Amino acid sequence: MSKRTLDSPEAVRFLVDSFYEKVQADAFIGPVFTDVAQVDWTKHLPKMYAFWESLILGNNAYDGHPFRPHLIINQQHTLTIDHFDRWLKLFSATLSENFTGEAVDEVRQRATQIALVWANKLEYLNNDSFMG
Repeated sequence: MSKRTLDSPEAVRFLVDSFYEKVQADAFIGPVFTDVAQVDWTKHLPKMYAFWESLILGNNAYDGHPFRPHLIINQQHTLTIDHFDRWLKLFSATLSENFTGEAVDEVRQRATQIALVWANKLEYLNNDSFMG
C-alpha cells in the first residue's frame, strides 16, 4: 500500500483507526483502554477523529477536555511515563508506516508534546510529596 498525505478528514480517520488497532492489540496499554477505562470504541473513535482533525487540519472539529478522562482513569490505574512512551511509540509507528509529507513530522511533534505534558501532569498528581 502506498503512503498517503495527512491532509483530509479521511486521512485522519485512517490514522486514528490504524493507531487504535495497534493500541487494542498492545499487551501493555491495551488493557488500560479495554479493562480499566472500558472504552466504548463507537463513542471514543469519533471523539479522536475530531481531536486529531482539529490539531492536524485546524478545523475546530473537537470541543472538549481531552485531559479530564485521563485523570479519571489515573484514579483507577496509575498512568506512568511508560504508558505514554508506549502510546507515543505506537502513534509514531502508525504515522511512519502509513503517511508521508511534512505534516507527519508536525503531527509527531504535537503527539510528543501531548504525551510529555500529560505524563508530567499525572506524575505530579501521583507524587504524594506535594500533599505536604
